[in-house]
Amino acid sequence: MAGAEPVVSLVDVLEEDEELENEACAVLGGSDSEKCSYSQGSVKRQALYACSTCTPEGEEAAGICLACSYECHGSHKLFELYTKRNFLCDCGNSKFKNLECKLFPDKAKINSSNKYNDNFFGLYCICKRPYPDPEDEIPDEMIQCVVCEDWFHGRHLGATPPESGDFQEMVCQACMTRCSFLWAYAAQWAVTKVSAEDDGLALNVDGIGDQEVINPENGDHQGGAPKEDAPEHTKDAVREVKAEQTNEPCTSSGSAPSLQTVFKNPHLNTESQSGCRLQELKAKPFIKRDTATYWPPNWRSKLCTCKDCLKMYGDLDVLFLTDEYDTVLAYENKGKVDQAADRTDPLMDTLSSMNRVQQVELICEYNDLKTELKDYLKRFADEGTVVKREDIQQFFEEFQSKKRRRVDGMQYYCS
Repeated sequence: MAGAEPVVSLVDVLEEDEELENEACAVLGGSDSEKCSYSQGSVKRQALYACSTCTPEGEEAAGICLACSYECHGSHKLFELYTKRNFLCDCGNSKFKNLECKLFPDKAKINSSNKYNDNFFGLYCICKRPYPDPEDEIPDEMIQCVVCEDWFHGRHLGATPPESGDFQEMVCQACMTRCSFLWAYAAQWAVTKVSAEDDGLALNVDGIGDQEVINPENGDHQGGAPKEDAPEHTKDAVREVKAEQTNEPCTSSGSAPSLQTVFKNPHLNTESQSGCRLQELKAKPFIKRDTATYWPPNWRSKLCTCKDCLKMYGDLDVLFLTDEYDTVLAYENKGKVDQAADRTDPLMDTLSSMNRVQQVELICEYNDLKTELKDYLKRFADEGTVVKREDIQQFFEEFQSKKRRRVDGMQYYCS
């Protein structure tokens, strides 16, 4: 019927309500809704917001905690940033010209350790568009990069997200380029493994050192032979790779990259014996692509934590990757546990204030109501029909009527 409202079944309502409640518990449960988080220092992970009213585009980016979003910015236009790591609440500092934080006014003028991006002005992805985007008619989910914490459309990541959604974290293209050591791990543990065999390419990387670019079509080095001043073992290594490349046919498709980067680490065997997992992985063939990567649960536990690797993580400012509790999943699980512990059962609270006889009577009434309501609503669910307001009113009128008949029919005896 034209103009009719969309029909939603009871099952749809219950499922959506439960899903929204779980999402809220996950995102907000790990954050304090009453106290400004500034007093806790740089919080490992928390729900954050940006206030477009106080810090519009063109001003300095600023982020506020959950409690301040309620108490200090309740009527303002806010951008929900989901969660971010190692952040100090900015509410009321020098970035807010005409606002003082009501919860923790004694803040530093600036939080120099905070990191900001376009998300704080409501823009996301490499396309720098808002979300939801009224001009974007393509349905697409947004995925957060675990490194830079920006959000990206699935179609703008260079690699389609796994259809099953069976991945826990994503590292975007730019962060894979900056943290190129991750490609060695991706070949072994990424959800969609990036292996050299897929494109018929062989790539050994040590991250630092001389490099040669080889054209798989003719096996020639682009840029000529190794430099004469290069170490002899480097020249031998390049000659060896060239010989292998010219003796084996190229199996890559026409759409695959036409160039192959080859790195040879003369100290690889020595470093592998020292117990560096990264060096062991670099001994195996793998490739780099201009794409994002998708990772399964617990992939961070595979990262090497030797002295050299920890220094590299520190230099790249990604030391948090070695912390399993840094993950959004760990934060969400903590929120669910905290919320479950804080929840009170109204029925149990009422029972605790009653004597034994009253408790038994209330439990019987509750069970009767629960059984009859479940049977009543089941009819609507089975038929896929809508439960209307009058249907609920009718149920409770009939339930009360049955209760009155039961009470009126009772006979009381005095001893």
